[in-house]
Order: sequence, then structure tokens, then C-alpha cells
Amino acid sequence: MADAGLTTKTLNDKALSDKAWPAALAFFLALGALPTIIFGLLVAFHELALLPGLISWGICLTVALGFGILLGRDMAVMAQLVRSLRMSPDELPKTTNLAVPGMRLLGQEAINLVRAERLNQARASDRSAADHALLERLPDPLLRLNDSGAVIWRNASAIATFGMETAALLRHPDLRAALGEATSSGTPVRQSIALTVPVPRHLDATVIPVGGLAYVLIADRTRERNVEKMRADFIANSSHELRTPLASLIGFIETLRGPAADDVEAQQRFLGIMAEQAHRMQRVIEDLLSLSRIEINEHQPPETVLFLPPLLERIAAGMEPMLQTNHTRIELSIPADLPRIPADADQLAQVFTNLLDNAIKYGKRNGCIKVIAATASTDDRFAANGVLVSVTDDGAGIAREHIPRLTERFYRVDKGRSRSVGGTGLGLAIVKHVVNRHRGRLLIDSVEGQGTTFTVWLPTRP
Repeated sequence: MADAGLTTKTLNDKALSDKAWPAALAFFLALGALPTIIFGLLVAFHELALLPGLISWGICLTVALGFGILLGRDMAVMAQLVRSLRMSPDELPKTTNLAVPGMRLLGQEAINLVRAERLNQARASDRSAADHALLERLPDPLLRLNDSGAVIWRNASAIATFGMETAALLRHPDLRAALGEATSSGTPVRQSIALTVPVPRHLDATVIPVGGLAYVLIADRTRERNVEKMRADFIANSSHELRTPLASLIGFIETLRGPAADDVEAQQRFLGIMAEQAHRMQRVIEDLLSLSRIEINEHQPPETVLFLPPLLERIAAGMEPMLQTNHTRIELSIPADLPRIPADADQLAQVFTNLLDNAIKYGKRNGCIKVIAATASTDDRFAANGVLVSVTDDGAGIAREHIPRLTERFYRVDKGRSRSVGGTGLGLAIVKHVVNRHRGRLLIDSVEGQGTTFTVWLPTRP
């Protein structure tokens, strides 16, 4: 292949010097050898005079050598044409320089073939680029696997949806079985997959074998399943938690209509209890709806980036009325250089509001609540690529047997005290699901008689 900077003349000269002489010698041997031998024999046997024989021999030699040079030159140019698929159009050799009859037409045909091949390559490249762009922009995750089941490509949706969890997905036994079936049968196979970590997910995977490769198209059905579960859970939970206050309200209303219809003092007392029960039902419904909304999107990690210190300071300031009522104070220890994290600001505000609310309600009167933020490298129990926020109270503490169940819905260590301070039993369940959505961890440490510490670890990157 000629250099990109070569002109046509330089290319032709180089072709002549590299290719013409061997071709000319070959043509001369093929075309001029036989006449030369014949003239030599005629002269040797005195059938032709010496001078005319030498002249005829010279003419034959000159013609053969001339045609050999021209044909060799044209053959060199034709060889460049055949190898010129990577040249730019301006660098192609000129067929007008071809001298042997018929070679010019053959050269032009070669150039036409080169241009047609380039056009086909360009069209194929455009189609390939368009197909790749389409696959890259598919809203559903798509993975391409080699014959051993390893990922060799995935689109943007697959990266955003699974990230570092792709390996866990590919190890799922149901997906491995679908891959084996699709490979052996050569036909697409659809399989439902349920993932449990880091959060529950319901997926429909379609495995499509193509040659030695396999494409896996994944449809995430988690949201639809969560909506169905939310409806069932909401009905079950609301009917369970609202039954008692509703029965209380109905009883008081019947009493006010009957025996206490003219008892002003009893009316005021009953109305106060009824208002308290109504507020309790309102809080339960609000927390149930909030928890349901969080669970619907729990499988989708947040994408926005958040700087935690201002959020924590704002939440602590908002707790001032409760602190004054309980004669409690908050000590904040939040470094200004805390790394940013991918997070939903509203949901994290709910998490730390619930934790501080519990610390104030169940902490010691005239006590102190400590809120400490730090990088995760300060605690060996957590991965280093994260941020830690701990909320510590100095209350009565929690018995060890209760700690594993604290994040269950409506689980209460002391049901009477929880209701008396306005707890719904859903605060820590909300905390757990929000932390799960952020791919974080919640750790609870408690010593009876000394207090409780809730530690939240949030990753600085997905």
C-alpha cells in the first residue's frame, strides 16, 4: 500500500521501479525468446545473412522488451488498484496512464469495483452504527454474552439498572438454566427471575441465541409487583391498625348520642380522646402511604448527588420544639469535607427525622443526643467507600432479643409506651427500606440502661 501523501505520478513511478522490470523481463522471455532463437538458428545454418539476421533479431528484441516494459508498468498500476481499498479517492492511480490496449478498460472496471466495495462498506458501517445506537438507547437492559456466559457488552440501561450487581444476576440458577436451554435449542427462551439482594426484584429475562453469542433482554417487573403487594399490604395493615381506634371512635360517638348527650364534662373528655384517636389513624395512614411509595421504587437507586451536612443541620434545627418539650439537647459532629453521595434528599430527610424523633421520644429526659457523621474508613464494620451517620441516645436501651425485629412493620418493644408517645410502629420500617434503596446498611447497637445507637452507612458511589 502506498503512503497517504503519494501523488499519482509518484505512485506510478514507484510502481514502475518496483514492478515493471520483473514483469518486463518475464514478458520478454515469453514473447521474445522464441523469435530470437529462430533468427539465431537461421543465421547459424546460413539460411539468413548475418546483417539482416542481426537487424531482425534486434528489432524483435526491442519490440519484445518495449511491450514488456509497458505491460509490466500497467500490471504494477493494476496491482495498486487491487490493493487500493484503503486509499482516498484522490490517491487512486489514474487509468489514463495505462498504455497497453484493453488495460485501460480493465483498470476503470477495477476502480469501479473498488468504489462499489467502499460504498457497500460505508453502508454496512452506517447500518452497524445505527443498530448499535438503537441497542444502546433501549429502555430495557440488554446484555451480550459470549459462549462461556461472560458479559462482553451491555447497554446504558443495563449499567444504570444493575451496575456492579450484573455478576449476581448472571449467577442466578434460573437464568443459567435459560441460557443452557436457549443455547441447546437455538430458540429464544423466556424466564422469570426473582432476586433477593440487595433489594427484592422481579425480572422477566428473554435469552436470544445468535451464533456463538447470546443476548439477554431484561424487563423489570418489580414496580408492577410492588404495586400489587402495596395494595394487599395496605388493606391488611390498615385494617389491623385502624380497627382499634375506629372501634373506640364508634363507641364514643354512641355514648355521646346516648347516655352522655347532656353531660358537658363527659363530652369534652370524650371529644379529646376521639381527636387523639383520629390523629393516630391519620399518622398511621400517612406512614403506610409513605412506606408504600418507597417500596414501589426501592429497586431503583437514586441518581442525584447530595451533600449531607446541610441536610443534617436543617433536620436537627427542625427538632428544636420537641427538644424543648423533653428538655433534651443535640450535639452535632459533622465534618465539612464529608464526601458527596448519590441520594434522594427527601427520603434521607425522612430517615434522619425518624431516627432523631425516636431518640427524643425514647431517650432520657434532660439527656443528650449525639449525631456523628464521618467517612466509613473510620469503622472496620463497613466498606470504606461510604459515609457513616450515627444517632445515639442515652435512654433505657433495647433488649438484645428485640433488635432483629425492630424494622418490622408495627413491631413495638413496649406497645403501651409507643402509643402514648405517638408512635405508629412504621418509622424504622421506613428507615430500612430507604437505606435499602440507597444500597446502604443500617446497624443497631444497644445496651440496656445505657442507650441505643442507630448507624446508617451510605455508599459514595453505586
